[in-house]
Amino acid sequence: MRIAEMTWRQVETYLKGDDRAVVPLGSTEQHADLSLSVDSILAERVSVEAAAPLGIPVFPVVAYGITPYFSAFPGTVTLSADTYTRVVRDILSSLANTGFRRILLVNGHGGNQPAATTAVEFLTDRPDCRVRFHNWWIAPRTSAKVKETDAIASHASWMENFPWTRLPNIALPSHQKPPVDLEAMRTLPPGAVRDLIGDGNLGGHYQRPDAEMQAIWDVAIEETRELLRTGWA
Repeated sequence: MRIAEMTWRQVETYLKGDDRAVVPLGSTEQHADLSLSVDSILAERVSVEAAAPLGIPVFPVVAYGITPYFSAFPGTVTLSADTYTRVVRDILSSLANTGFRRILLVNGHGGNQPAATTAVEFLTDRPDCRVRFHNWWIAPRTSAKVKETDAIASHASWMENFPWTRLPNIALPSHQKPPVDLEAMRTLPPGAVRDLIGDGNLGGHYQRPDAEMQAIWDVAIEETRELLRTGWA
C-alpha cells in the first residue's frame, strides 16, 4: 500500500502491529528514448508490487539522485553527494522517530550508492533500527535473469525498457548499439560524456519482447519481497 493512499491515523494503527516500511530511491536523468523518470518509475513500482501482499507501506519515491555524468542532457537533475545523503538520512530519522524500525531502501539508480553508507552510519545512532539497501536490478537472481536473457545490457538499453517506462509515439531503434567505453566515460566532463554516448544508451538492444521483460520483472518482485519477509536480524 502506498503512503499516498493512507492517513496518519491509518499509519499509526499499522505501527501497532508492524514496523516495516519501504522507501524507493530513483533519479531524473536521460534514458535515451525512454522516460527521464525510468529509475524512479521502476524503483517505486517494484516496491509497491513487492510490498502489496504483505501490507507494508511504501513511501513516495525520492525522484532525484546523484547523476553528474548525464548533466549535459536537458531534463537531467543531479544532487551533490552531500545533499543526497543528508536527504536520505533525514528521511530515515523521520521514519524512525514515528515508529518505523525496519526500513528497506529500494534503489533504482547506480549513482545513489552513497545512500548505502548513509544507512550504515544511521544505524550507529539508532541501534534499535534495521535498514537494508537493495539495488533491485542487480540483485543476484534478477541480475542472473537479465544475463540469461541478453548478456549485453546497460543503462537506457532494453533492460530498462518496460511497458511502464516506454513513451507513446517514440520509435525505438532496431539495432544493437555497441557498448560504450565506460572507463573512458568516467574520466570525462558532462559535455564530453554526451558527445561520447550520443543518444544515451550505453550499449545493447533498445527493446526486447514484453514476455521476456515480464519474466525478469517477476523475478525482481519476488526477490524484493523476500527481503521484506525475512532476514531482519
